[in-house]
Amino acid sequence: MLVITAGLTTTSFLLVQRSVQTHVRQSIAINLRDSVSAFQDFRHERETMLTNDVALMAALPITRSIMSNSDPLTIQDASRDVWQIARFDLFVLVNESGKVVALHTNTPGFTREAAEKYFQQSLEEDRGEGSHWWFGERHLYQTFIQPIYRGSPTEGTLLGFLVVGYEINGRLASEVSKVAGSQVAFSWGDEVIATTLPPAHVQGGNLKAFITGSPQEAPRDVEIGNERFLATSLDLSRSQTTPVRLSVLDSYDQATRFLDELNRYLLLLGLAAILVGSGLVFFISHTFTRPLGGLVAGVRALEGGDFHHPLDPRGGDEVAELTRAFDRMRSSLLKSQRDLLESEQLATIGRMASSISHDLRHSLAAIVANSEFLVDSHLTAVQREELYQEVRTGVNLMTDLIDSLLEFARTRESLTPAYGNVLETIQRSVQAVRLHPRHHARSIDVICGPHVSGWFDQRKLERVLYNLLLNACEAAPPLGGKVEVTAGEFSGAITIAVSDNGPGIAESIREKLFHPFVSYGKENGTGLGLAVVLKIVQDHGGEIFVERAAEGKTVFRMVLRGRGQEALRGNSDFRVEVSPAMPAQQHSASQNSVSHPGV
Repeated sequence: MLVITAGLTTTSFLLVQRSVQTHVRQSIAINLRDSVSAFQDFRHERETMLTNDVALMAALPITRSIMSNSDPLTIQDASRDVWQIARFDLFVLVNESGKVVALHTNTPGFTREAAEKYFQQSLEEDRGEGSHWWFGERHLYQTFIQPIYRGSPTEGTLLGFLVVGYEINGRLASEVSKVAGSQVAFSWGDEVIATTLPPAHVQGGNLKAFITGSPQEAPRDVEIGNERFLATSLDLSRSQTTPVRLSVLDSYDQATRFLDELNRYLLLLGLAAILVGSGLVFFISHTFTRPLGGLVAGVRALEGGDFHHPLDPRGGDEVAELTRAFDRMRSSLLKSQRDLLESEQLATIGRMASSISHDLRHSLAAIVANSEFLVDSHLTAVQREELYQEVRTGVNLMTDLIDSLLEFARTRESLTPAYGNVLETIQRSVQAVRLHPRHHARSIDVICGPHVSGWFDQRKLERVLYNLLLNACEAAPPLGGKVEVTAGEFSGAITIAVSDNGPGIAESIREKLFHPFVSYGKENGTGLGLAVVLKIVQDHGGEIFVERAAEGKTVFRMVLRGRGQEALRGNSDFRVEVSPAMPAQQHSASQNSVSHPGV
């Protein structure tokens, strides 16, 4: 709810801001176009008025009388009164040969030489324009030229020329700014002559970069003195070498200054919405979410096997009803689990009794039969030895079966850990397997360093290796059968692998390979060998995996952690991983496992 409220507030803020900015930009662009249009009207009226004024002054008798005199000093002095009456910023009289004979300006600095130069340029570049632009000593004038005749212009004599002009200065810029309703800047080439912008803005390079660019009617963004403007420009002269340009600028930041206050209102509104949303969230959490959280905790506890996690079924809403239904379901599941465990225990006892009775009956029958044969007095010593060995084999089978059953009844504390050498334990197991005559044809190779040692119960580890080696020899082919035992120490853990080149593990027993009473391919197998292996490895806190090597070998790999005697006896957090739940690097190999008849 808080995220949605904050998101909606932010979205509204951005949409309003963008909409207002777009509207303000469009308004400024319209204002700039109107300002340029208003200035052009103002310029046209001013030029028309000045053209009429200069024509009127050139036709005055006093002007003709002044220009009839050939003395420049007399003309300079006599024309002062006329200039003061006309109130022009620039007043110039030029004789018929193009020489300036009188020059009057409101501000000093513009010289006769500059006047003569620009007068000649104006006559040469006259393209029918009513005005010309003269510039000198940072003074820019818009001038109007009118010839002075004695008599009529068509039949009279040319006495000279009258040039009047008004200066482009700050006063004119202020008047144009009022007419345009915007900031203005007059420039001559890349030099700003007059502007209404603050001096700090003029000193920056952005304004000069704008006025020297190509004139554009469409407003564009320009940043001047850390303030954003929308600006447009207008060429006042047709000269391509040194253009006179008017730039009209409107501050975008000032136009959008009211957005700051609007943004504050929106932020306050968003904060208020978040506070109200927080109260609503607290109410919803207290009413609905918290009971649901308690119910979820009960479900997770049930997943972990806890059937007695406390629940709060109070209330009359749907969540309370769901909690009560879940509590009833949990009680029903607990009762069903107990019934299932009892049934499984009875089934396990039945399977164990069936398997043990069959194995014991088979061994006892062999013992009884061979014992009866031993009573016969006609037997030779060799025959008696063979019968004795048969009786001994049956007794050993019964003893192994009883020991395996007792192993499941022993707890972890039955371990007797001692610091021992792994190679010695492996060699004793190999010697015990080689006592079986039918396994003499199998090759058993041991690869183990002499210094691999650690804490373990040597007698029980020997039993584990004996069971694995016996299974490997059973699985290996009679001709060319190879069994390999590899041991080493990696990262403080002892790793022992027993591999054979048999056909692999049968598909039918792959999922229950380490379950008790599971046997495949052995005539007298009890199905307890690998179950005992798993039990002993688990008591040592180790792991055992089954994998299929690339060269076709079936490998039983067990890892015993490097623990001390106290850790083996006191730690109850032992973990065993059995195929098919093996590590990721061994998973692909286990998927290719096939039958292992010796299990």
